[in-house]
Amino acid sequence: MSFLAVDIGSSACKAVAFTVGGDILARHSCGYTPDFPQPSHAEMDPRRFWHAVCECTQSVAKDLAEPVQTVCVSSHGETFVPINNAGEAIAPAILNQDNRATQEASWLEKQLGRKRLFEITGLVTHPMYPVPKLLWLRKYQPDVFASAGFLTVIGYILARLGLPPYVDYSLASRYLAFNVRKGRWAEEILEAADLRLDSLPAPVAAGTVVGKLSANAASELGVPCGTSIVLGGHDQPCGALGLGVIQNGQAADSMGTYECVLVASDQPVLSDAALEGSLNSYCHVVPGKFVTIAYFPSGIMVKWFHDLLYGDDAARAESEHYAVLEADVPEGPTGLCITPNLIGTCNPDFDPKVRAMMYGLNPGTGRGEIYKGILEGIACELSLVTRLLTHAVGEFEEVRVSGGGTRSRLGLKLRSALTKKRLHVMHSPEAVCLGGAILAGVAIGEYKSVEEAVRAVVHENAVVEPDASVAAEYAEQLKQYERWRSVPKEER
Repeated sequence: MSFLAVDIGSSACKAVAFTVGGDILARHSCGYTPDFPQPSHAEMDPRRFWHAVCECTQSVAKDLAEPVQTVCVSSHGETFVPINNAGEAIAPAILNQDNRATQEASWLEKQLGRKRLFEITGLVTHPMYPVPKLLWLRKYQPDVFASAGFLTVIGYILARLGLPPYVDYSLASRYLAFNVRKGRWAEEILEAADLRLDSLPAPVAAGTVVGKLSANAASELGVPCGTSIVLGGHDQPCGALGLGVIQNGQAADSMGTYECVLVASDQPVLSDAALEGSLNSYCHVVPGKFVTIAYFPSGIMVKWFHDLLYGDDAARAESEHYAVLEADVPEGPTGLCITPNLIGTCNPDFDPKVRAMMYGLNPGTGRGEIYKGILEGIACELSLVTRLLTHAVGEFEEVRVSGGGTRSRLGLKLRSALTKKRLHVMHSPEAVCLGGAILAGVAIGEYKSVEEAVRAVVHENAVVEPDASVAAEYAEQLKQYERWRSVPKEER
């Protein structure tokens, strides 16, 4: 048998089939491009999500030697789809990167107070969340606001499959209206915003078996009739599960376009320290567990420099180019101060107007130094982020890592040294989908528990130990970076 895990990202959908032992049998991805109808708006016809899911699952399932027994679907957060009473989309999906509702987000914060919102939801207000956008719709698009409901992307896919459009607790947490302590929609927020409870999907635990596919629905996905569909969750906690981060104090670092550091806990972290750092603390996909996350732009800076250098040749295997760049770096610290904030800062200040900076260039500065300077800047930013988390959740020494950033041995060495963390490079390159496969296997009884599943399928490839001598070499450069990051917004 095999487990088919689908992850619906913000720019691409991916499907991966796993054996019971966690080995990858097949995978396929399909990209899509958002629409930007006007400034600060980001939308997409939700049928693109549907077609991408069908293409990916059909491609993966068609030649499998081990038939698909169950499918689990996970997704990025915040994006939602307005639907009618029949579960059909009546307007474009409004994406998580859409920032139209800045005024509404500020209004909501004033109504309830920043601290009270955080105490309920584990989030700080931001226009990316659905609730501020629903307030915007009520004001500017009342016909869309009058929709029967507002589903997650997973909920929309489930409705297309003729199944109940549930939302799991982790994705419900991304609406800015979910009580993370009580595991239900927060009446206080809905009343303040004058929103209907019945317009939101019913929340249930991740790993819930939603139903079995009819013959028509199964043919759309290319899997056998009667295949069980299991509810996944938000991609970050799913990825943490795929790395084996399920116990209090365990940590994960997903090194992608954004770098997201996550710490698991037995309770949500809703302290003043967490609020001060603008951390997100919400429901894990593991029952009874929670996650606290901080993040920053990371891989986007490396890719920008790569594409700047190679231009039309950027389509070649990026790993070849990075190997060339890595072989060309100088010994020791560059002395450069390069920040990765091409599209603004994240924790703790969340300033979208800040842009990346390069300081210390001279006529002799070469591409190898700039490349290393970018990796140094990412490691410096990660050092600040891990300190924010430590201040809020307590000390942690081990971090399980995944994502594109793990391809750079130099980047891992710098991250480990500057954060003083031991990095465990995990075996599976598909952590989010592996988390979905674990949920699927537990749901149908193939594994007795999440813990048993993690022992069976999660493995590491390498360990990077923090090098104290490297940390000492970078002490002054890290201080220089910290001085820049501590400059008030208005003075940058």
